[in-house]
Amino acid sequence: MLNLPNILSLLRIVLIPVLVLLYFLPYESATIWATGVFVVAAVTDWLDGYLARKWDQTSPFGAFIDPVADKLIVVVALVMILFKSPAWYVVIPVILIIAREITISALREWMAELGQRAAVKVSKLGKWKTTFQMIAIGCLIFYKPLFGLPIFEIGVVLLYLAAWLTLQSMWNYLRAALPLLLDKG
Repeated sequence: MLNLPNILSLLRIVLIPVLVLLYFLPYESATIWATGVFVVAAVTDWLDGYLARKWDQTSPFGAFIDPVADKLIVVVALVMILFKSPAWYVVIPVILIIAREITISALREWMAELGQRAAVKVSKLGKWKTTFQMIAIGCLIFYKPLFGLPIFEIGVVLLYLAAWLTLQSMWNYLRAALPLLLDKG
């Protein structure tokens, strides 16, 4: 079903090659444009879910494509950032965030097969994690100081905060699934 919320999710996927191209262009303004594209993607992440609920346009396709689009844009952006800034203090939160995304995606798929998907639905903590993660990634893509503010360094601090929230939300999801994970039946 193609409705505006689903189109916004698909837009995030279409924006991925644009983001990559802009990020690696050899121009001074390239990171500004790349940041703009990422901000548009981040806003559509919030907007598609809001509109789907408000207009009662939720669909199985939307439930599938939205998290796929979210994870793709985040992982691609984190890998791009690592390419330009391969420091250990950037690698650590990136690994934690990507590992969590893979783990929770697999957990949700498994729980859905058991008919228990509601046990690992998105939580408020997960929404906070996403918010900090998106702001951090935007700062890291922008990279340069702005009005005297060390934007990259702010992005690193926010990325660590996002990684901490990532681990907390993963723990909550795993704890909710633990009875089924330990079931010997």
